[in-house]
Amino acid sequence: MPATTELMTVEEFRRLPETGPFYYELRHGELVQVTRPKLKHTLIQSRLLDGLKQHTGSAFWASIEVPFRPLPEHELRTADVAVVAASRIEHTDSDDFLQGAPELVVEVLSPSNTVEEISDKERLCLENGCREFWVVDPKLRQVKVATPDGVTRTYKDHQEVPLTLLGAAPLPVAAIFD
Repeated sequence: MPATTELMTVEEFRRLPETGPFYYELRHGELVQVTRPKLKHTLIQSRLLDGLKQHTGSAFWASIEVPFRPLPEHELRTADVAVVAASRIEHTDSDDFLQGAPELVVEVLSPSNTVEEISDKERLCLENGCREFWVVDPKLRQVKVATPDGVTRTYKDHQEVPLTLLGAAPLPVAAIFD
């Protein structure tokens, strides 16, 4: 990819070719190369998606690798797993990206993630429409759930994550990893 000296816009980003074993995100106007997830990561994403989809009904849509624009100009991120209100999906151009952060963003930690990167994404999402930001840690077998009011709760292997957003029964943490 070409080196940039100015902040890249989403429109400029759209014109880039998709290539190889990487994909790209636009973070604060900087083009960032992201490696594709390994099988363990993908299996966890799949289990999360299955657990969430059981409770989305017609009011929500859930998927993996969801691109979104938390801010209009210089941000294009991807959620490992996301839940979005169906009404927002209906009002989004299918040739565009979701505007604002999904209602629920789930990030599954990978060895390449840094604390700074995840904290930045959490802040960005919670300030731009996200109602819950989950950080799933496969090594510790736990899920941290942050909300816009500044509260963060950690759920361990033997506990359940409340699905308050979906108005549903909780999701057992162990089900995410087994």
